[in-house]
Order: sequence, then structure tokens, then C-alpha cells
Amino acid sequence: MSLGRRRFLAAIAGGLLAAPLGAEAQPPKVPQIGVLSPGSPGPSPLIGAFQQGLRDLGYLDRQSVVIEYRFAEAKLERLPALAAELVNLKVDVILAINTPAVLAAKNATKTIPIVFTWVGDPAGVVASLARPEGNVTGLATLATDLSGKRLGLLKETLPGLSRVVVLWNLDAPANKLQAEELQHTGPQLGLQVQLLGVRSPDEYENALRAATRQQAGALFVTEEAMLLPYRRRLLDLAAKHRLPAASGYREFAEAGGLLTYGPQLPDLFRRAAIYVDKILKGTKPRDLPVERPTKFELVINLKTARALGLTIPQSLLARADEVIQ
Repeated sequence: MSLGRRRFLAAIAGGLLAAPLGAEAQPPKVPQIGVLSPGSPGPSPLIGAFQQGLRDLGYLDRQSVVIEYRFAEAKLERLPALAAELVNLKVDVILAINTPAVLAAKNATKTIPIVFTWVGDPAGVVASLARPEGNVTGLATLATDLSGKRLGLLKETLPGLSRVVVLWNLDAPANKLQAEELQHTGPQLGLQVQLLGVRSPDEYENALRAATRQQAGALFVTEEAMLLPYRRRLLDLAAKHRLPAASGYREFAEAGGLLTYGPQLPDLFRRAAIYVDKILKGTKPRDLPVERPTKFELVINLKTARALGLTIPQSLLARADEVIQ
């Protein structure tokens, strides 16, 4: 064999041996998840539930997945810019928490898949629940549909109640729908419903003073991601003004609210991880119907009732999923 031929064969063999090594040197792409939240950084049981959902599916942050967080810190006007940041990072999917967040994300991208959670009325977000179309799907809370049920429970708890003030977020479209539905339902229950809108926690004090001036007998707080993180601050003010307060989620009752009725929020966030997983594995958002909660829980804080000098009807206590003593 000639020297030239030996060199040619050696070069081919060397190339064959080197190819696998070169391929192994290319690490697999780690998917990126963007989380767009109206809340603030720091420990959150809801985001924690989403993270746990990912871990249950085998995703470990900074190992098999990278999660990029963007928080508006109750300043909803920041959401569009934060959504644009996630789009510029070229994340593979965005988890949008609440209606303003998903609308900001939807306006920022038509291609990156978006999974929403904590959206009370998805009618303005997707084409339909069964066929979302576009790049958006997720999990709804049916806040508007539950408004009448919640107001009825508050009336049953306080039979002599005649006037309720509804505290809602002026910058959240779904909150407006929920507040208006409560106002529409009130007269059917013999209740006058007064709407009080706020844009930040700094406005709570003035809102509750207005509720007291209007001789409200109870406060209803709409379910919203800007209001819930500041629930203790709000409920401390409600207690100061001797106002029984109701809302949609157990976290509100656990913080001192009188009663709540609604789906379990941590479960919604855990299930959002399932949607994200399916999308990362190739499923299109349009092929994932919007999920609606099927289980609702009634939580009554008996400790708060005693502090306010209220007696909760035994019939209602017997139906409660949990009574906080």
C-alpha cells in the first residue's frame, strides 16, 4: 500500500473516531420557562406549587430546566415591558399569572406558547375553552361564574346583611367583570352592592374608610393576584373597621377572612406545570383545551367570627370543608 493511500485511510478513521467526541461535546439544550407575575419576588406557596409540579415531572431548576422570573410588584403597567424581556430571552414557554399578565404576554408574542393560570374569565384571552387557538391556553378559575354563589354564602352567614362593599382591582379586566356580576346578583339576594376600585395596596385604607362611611355590613374582595399577596395588610384594616371579609380562596380565610369559596389555587399552579411539560414535549397550545376547576371548597374562620361577635349558622358550618378554630 502506498504512503498516500495509508495517509488517506488514516484520515478517514480519525474522522470517524472524532465525530462522536464532537457530538458529545454539544450539551443538550436546556429548556427555558418564563414566569410573568404581577406579584413580588420572595417565597410564594403558589409559585412553589408550580415548581413542585415541575419537579414531580422530572424538571430540576438550573439542571434540566431554567426558569426566568419577572415580577411586576403590584405595578401592572410594568407587565408589557417584563413580557418583552422574556420574549427577548427566547424562552420556550411563558407561564402568565392572572389576566393582565397573559394579555401582556399575548401582545408581546404570537409564537412563544403561553400557559395562563389564575384567570377568572378567559373569554377575552382565548377563542373558546375547548379550542383556544393561537399560542395561548391554561387554567381558569371561573371567578365570574361563582360570584352569585359566594355572595349567597355571605348572606347566609350574615342573615341581617343589607349592604356589601366589593373591593376590586381597577387595572384587571376580569376583576371588573366579577365586580359587575356581584353588583348584578346583589339585589336578587336583597343586598345593595357598592363597588370600590383600587390600583395598589396603598389605597386599601381609604377604600375601607369609604366602606365604613357607606355603612357596609361586609367586605367582599375579588379574587385577584394583586390583592391576594397583600391579604394580611388588607384584613388587618378590615378588622380595624370591624368589617367581616369574604373572598374566593382559602389563603384569604387562613389570613383572617371570615369565609372563602372557590377552587384550590395551589392545585391550579401544580396543574399548570403539566401544561408546560406537554408544550415542551411538542404539544401545541391550541390542542390543549382550557381547564376549568371541578372541585370547590368552603372555608370558614370561626376565630374571626368570634372576634367580630358573629354567630355562624350550624347549617353552614356543617357544609364547610374546613372550619378554622
